[in-house]
Amino acid sequence: MLYFFSALLLPSANRNATAKWIQNAVCVAGGNGYGTGINQLTYPYGLFVDDANQIIYIADSSNHRIMEWKCGATTGRVVAGGNGQGNRADQLNYPRDVIVDRERDSLIICDNQNKRVVRWPRQNSTSGETIITDVECWGLTMDDNGFLYVVNYDKHEVRRYGMRDTQGTVVAGGNGQGNHLNQLNNPRYVFVGQDHTVYVSDLSNHRVMKWMEGAKQGIVVAGGQGQGSALTQLSYPDGMVVDESGTVYVSDCGNCRIMRWPEGVTQGSIIIGGNGLGDQANQLNLPTGLSSDRQRNLYVSDHHNHRVQKFNIDRSA
Repeated sequence: MLYFFSALLLPSANRNATAKWIQNAVCVAGGNGYGTGINQLTYPYGLFVDDANQIIYIADSSNHRIMEWKCGATTGRVVAGGNGQGNRADQLNYPRDVIVDRERDSLIICDNQNKRVVRWPRQNSTSGETIITDVECWGLTMDDNGFLYVVNYDKHEVRRYGMRDTQGTVVAGGNGQGNHLNQLNNPRYVFVGQDHTVYVSDLSNHRVMKWMEGAKQGIVVAGGQGQGSALTQLSYPDGMVVDESGTVYVSDCGNCRIMRWPEGVTQGSIIIGGNGLGDQANQLNLPTGLSSDRQRNLYVSDHHNHRVQKFNIDRSA
């Protein structure tokens, strides 16, 4: 996920509504089949684009590690985990997401099967520190005040944590598993706006929800019309980003496409993929994580193709 909401700020909402992306992607990480090599990924999930340093961090889930991939590199570097599956301080167990905490120059990782959130220093560190326990975390992000937002997949909620806060405050869901507006059903990823509005990909409800700060229930902003492939529907939505106008960009995992949903619309549009499941440059195979850089290029964890694809913004559009 993106660190700041402003990373997708655009001069005009209208410009963003008509933006197009080049449909043939560039593979920027992995793409050499699944495996444990440093030029490989195995079922990647969340990713984080560090624009300032031209680095992508990837939750290389089934290799139980976080990979750092520099712009233009053909191989990555293990920066967290990579010591086998386990629960030691130097191990991870199916990490699902990663972000950068620039203030503390560290990575924050959803260590899913260890049910913990781990902070891992970026500079020459061989182990991490557990900062939150007993949470089947899937996605996380941080707002510009340093509050951490963590998706608890198992408890169907999102909590906000302050510094040294181990309990957190529910900001979305928290009313059990279900499809009512005050509920979530296997939430995956979270995005937070400058006004602390929380967006959640509500996987098994096939929708994206928006929760205003302090709200008791959410608003459906994408999907919510049952599972399907129509432009009014999503199928297991996963990673997402949101721009300043409230437009949602979401990995429509089950439909192998990326969709755009401007605020207030009842149907979205396909901006990437939608060409069937496959491994060609214009195809995806169960896309999961989604991120963006400041130039509005989109980065997709192409889960079953074991790669990260970069879709460049079409400057001619």
